[in-house]
Amino acid sequence: MRNLWLGEILAMDAVGETWQHQAREAALADRLRAKAFGITPKNVDEVIERRSHLLKSVLPAFSQFCQTTLQVQPQEMLQVLWDLWLPLAIKLVSGRQQLGRPLIQGILGGQGTGKTTMSKVLSLILDQLGYRTLSLSLDDLYKTYSDRLILTQQDPRLIWRGPPGTHDVDLGLNVLDQIRQLQSPVMVPRFDKSAYRGAGDRTTPEMVTGVDILLFEGWFVGVRPINPDVFDTAPPPIFTDEDRAFARDINLRLHDYLPLWERLDSLILLYPTDYRCSLEWRKQAEQQMIAAGKLGMSNAEIEQFVNYFWRSLHPQLFIKPLVKDTTVVDIVIEIHADHSFGGVYCDQTNS
Repeated sequence: MRNLWLGEILAMDAVGETWQHQAREAALADRLRAKAFGITPKNVDEVIERRSHLLKSVLPAFSQFCQTTLQVQPQEMLQVLWDLWLPLAIKLVSGRQQLGRPLIQGILGGQGTGKTTMSKVLSLILDQLGYRTLSLSLDDLYKTYSDRLILTQQDPRLIWRGPPGTHDVDLGLNVLDQIRQLQSPVMVPRFDKSAYRGAGDRTTPEMVTGVDILLFEGWFVGVRPINPDVFDTAPPPIFTDEDRAFARDINLRLHDYLPLWERLDSLILLYPTDYRCSLEWRKQAEQQMIAAGKLGMSNAEIEQFVNYFWRSLHPQLFIKPLVKDTTVVDIVIEIHADHSFGGVYCDQTNS
């Protein structure tokens, strides 16, 4: 039913009273979402009108993105565009305007939560609004292949890149500080995951100019160290004394990343309602790769891989507490098992 009045927005040249009434009710119905996006009974009409104009302007580029990148029909994503991505982009613009300098927006989310897709869609919308957006992944800050070989010799437990300790924090600080200070051009590091038979290495940096908004995404962007006593009763797959020692050591390494997180102006958390979904999402992704004729891991290899990351930074211990920590996270976006979006809130109270 809601897609009907969205269709009316696209078909009409002017704002009509019928659909505007429906849009107004829908925008205010979810009080937590309305609060997260700053929608009130006083400004809702202005919000709806601005969003409808933006929807029309981004639709051609968004439709092409859906068909070529997401490989879905645009109408399937129209509601998500209206309810989530458009108001989120508008909120980022507001933050940029208030700062008077480039906005550093963190996006925290595990495997399969849609960090990359969100960054691409936000960039598309922000481009329509006249803002230059740069996407930077935590992966782009990995240490070089040779440096990670040395790291593995120092600590053989770091068998895969990814956990705290495998990144060049100073490199990230340099990039973020240059952007915050309006320096231009900026050499942005990029990482080639296919190098050295999948071990990965740095590739040619990207030279960018005039960045307005930086989308900095990663599986533990913004995550803080926790009380080490928690590991005494940690959930699976942290079973043995060796597992607990590894978790504590990785927790210590998080302290090195705090200066990076201090550069964030805002943090979005893409939060699976069940963290175990990431295991199933990874299996689905690997199966799709194999079906397409590419190399992929077996289910047993995937479980070993995912468990390794859960032992290093367990979602129950590090991510779940952030849902209610408004001093760290600005917006929480819930992700269901079918990849659909659930609740959106800045906190879980109705005040």
